Amino acid sequence: MAEAAHAVVKEAKDAGVWVFGGGLKDHEEASVVATDGTVTDGPYPEGKEYLGGFAVVDVPSREKALEWAAKIAVACRCAQKVREFLPDPTV
Repeated sequence: MAEAAHAVVKEAKDAGVWVFGGGLKDHEEASVVATDGTVTDGPYPEGKEYLGGFAVVDVPSREKALEWAAKIAVACRCAQKVREFLPDPTV
């Protein structure tokens, strides 16, 4: 699986669309910081999804983002969530 994932990253870099990405440590080691500053160690309340990593690509359309997500899904053997990154409007 790692070899397939690295191949997709190389393909994205060669295509000039790769921005950055990486894996995330286990969710058991996460901390949640509340709006009042309270820190709770451990996983966020139980859910069915597990975020194991992320990839950011810079593409001209949602369709292209979905195409790259499909390649990553095959390589990583898991579904991918696609969301648009919104830049800071004040910059």
